[in-house]
Amino acid sequence: MKRLLIVTAGAVGFLLGSRAGRQPYEQFMRTIGQLKDDPRVQEKAQQGVQLVREQAPVVAEKVADAARTATDKVTSHSTSEDADARVEEAVQYQKDHGPKGPLP
Repeated sequence: MKRLLIVTAGAVGFLLGSRAGRQPYEQFMRTIGQLKDDPRVQEKAQQGVQLVREQAPVVAEKVADAARTATDKVTSHSTSEDADARVEEAVQYQKDHGPKGPLP
């Protein structure tokens, strides 16, 4: 991730600082297009999408558990059932209002 940031910053600096005109920009855009269409890059992107799909329910459950714990601490005078109901309502709201359809 750090390497990608450095490369991106270098590319932007090169483009902005170049005195060679439009040619470096066009070459950069061709290279980006080739990289984007590379089957290896596409495969890694698909793996990333699949990982997110597999881990989303696990992360959602952990967040819901943390929310229950926090709610219980904040509302210690109310019953646990009330807190669970509020957390479940909030989780359901998030599920209902999230993005629809397959990921790109």
